[in-house]
Amino acid sequence: QVQLVESGGGLVQAGGSLRLSCAASGLVFSNYDMGWFRQAPGKEREFVATIKWNPGLTFYADSVKGRFTISRDNAMAAIFLQMNTLKPEDTAVYYCAARYASGSAYRIRDHEYDYWGQGTQVTVSS
Repeated sequence: QVQLVESGGGLVQAGGSLRLSCAASGLVFSNYDMGWFRQAPGKEREFVATIKWNPGLTFYADSVKGRFTISRDNAMAAIFLQMNTLKPEDTAVYYCAARYASGSAYRIRDHEYDYWGQGTQVTVSS
């Protein structure tokens, strides 16, 4: 079965950096668009970034643009989220998600994704 396993979360001070990883198995990874979402306490899950099966095509939420970078390694069947200049409002559980690639549109709604990881907690202290 398909498994997505996130890692790399933790506690960091404002202005610091973290790098999240998501390892995928049970699917032909290069056929899937991948995304990162996050959910803060008491809030709905929100889109963070997505990367299409072509590694050069990425799209970001305005709130993280210029601070976060999504990347993928198809040989490793993994995606990454480099998070710099972290802010307390970035505190959330971060999830990776997979969607079978179809069309050229970027997918930013969670219901558009087929598979989800269990999440990794990121806490940014002020």
